[in-house]
Amino acid sequence: MGVAEIREAVRAGGLLGDRRAVVAMLSGGRDSVCLLDVAVALRGARDVSALHVNYGLRDSAAADERHCAQLCESLGVALSVHRASQAAPGNLQAWARELRYDAARQLADPNDASIATGHTASDQVETILYRLAASPGRRALLGMSAADGRLVRPLLGVTREQTAAYCAERGLRWREDSSNEDERFARVRVRHGLVAALRAVHPAAESNVLRTARLLREESELLAALVDAELGERRQISIARLSELAPALARLVVVRLAEDAAQTYVPQAGERVPELLALAVRSDHAELHLGGFAAAVIDDGVLSMRRLAPSETSERRRTPPGGD
Repeated sequence: MGVAEIREAVRAGGLLGDRRAVVAMLSGGRDSVCLLDVAVALRGARDVSALHVNYGLRDSAAADERHCAQLCESLGVALSVHRASQAAPGNLQAWARELRYDAARQLADPNDASIATGHTASDQVETILYRLAASPGRRALLGMSAADGRLVRPLLGVTREQTAAYCAERGLRWREDSSNEDERFARVRVRHGLVAALRAVHPAAESNVLRTARLLREESELLAALVDAELGERRQISIARLSELAPALARLVVVRLAEDAAQTYVPQAGERVPELLALAVRSDHAELHLGGFAAAVIDDGVLSMRRLAPSETSERRRTPPGGD
């Protein structure tokens, strides 16, 4: 895919085609540079702005910021720079991800703008493989969605090699992130280990992973409709009805209730259906921590969910039979 083909593919995808302004996340790497240039080509510089987050973690951070400033000036795009004061303890990548998305929302909110990221098909493959190894449940195989509210990923149909070729054809320079070669990070081990091994097994391995994810995402829409039909607007289900459902549908119903209550992913909740049914036999009033921030509440034969406070999640506790 050349410049014209990539621009046409993004235009046809429609993710940059609405009337919203676009905030493009700009790291300075090949993918984000390609994204910004495509957005300007399709929408015009006046409708596009860029956000660069300087985490201050690498010696090259200042040079990365200068590169982004020069690129935006050459494209006529307004650039906002968010500089982190200090990294939070714990998971460094999770901290960085939360920081940049918070900064993007603050920039996008006043104009109800879309937030565009440079995630590519290559990132999609790595995401699926990582989640398959680290997370239970069907959702691990779905990968990233092209659109999630105002967050859009216009380059999911383009590979990392193709964004590099785009930038080369357009004469656009990019910055290399040394952490992309640091195998202390799980994503890098997936890229250099798992993806390379899959290519050795079959040259079309990555394409097959992506095609499988697309098919599963379509099928997931059907499964979601079945759950909708079962629950309607209710946030609860009778234990008797839950026991009548096919096991797969019962798992999906419990996951939906748990995630609606917790407002986050609780994929492991579906595995607890047999335990919930057995608990209901023993007690009319009981509670079971399902993992994450979700707790199942059984009250007079009806199952509902509640969100746990952070202080409660450290305890996987079950209320004794007859308890409150």
